[in-house]
Amino acid sequence: MTVARSLLLFALAALAEIGGAWLVWQGIREHRGWLWVGAGVVALGLYGVVATLQPDADFGRILAAYGGVFVAGSLAWGIVVDGFRPDRYDVIGAIVCLIGVGVIMYARPS
Repeated sequence: MTVARSLLLFALAALAEIGGAWLVWQGIREHRGWLWVGAGVVALGLYGVVATLQPDADFGRILAAYGGVFVAGSLAWGIVVDGFRPDRYDVIGAIVCLIGVGVIMYARPS
């Protein structure tokens, strides 16, 4: 259950951070306005809250592992939301990052 909870929290954190950054991007780069930027800032703040809910107490470990989730999640967001088409190097890099998440967070014996 702890691994499942941790994975769910990583997914929620990615949704909040990537979505928040996308909203800020849309507000500024796509000229959608300050309401979009403000919504992005709120989402980015929620990311910080969600990250603290991880079962592991080591901040550095959580953030290091989350980096891999962020990489893969950013590519997925681009595919779903922006029509981005990753090349094989994007996919390979994301897989390597997710393997890193598994090693950092879940490989050690409990």
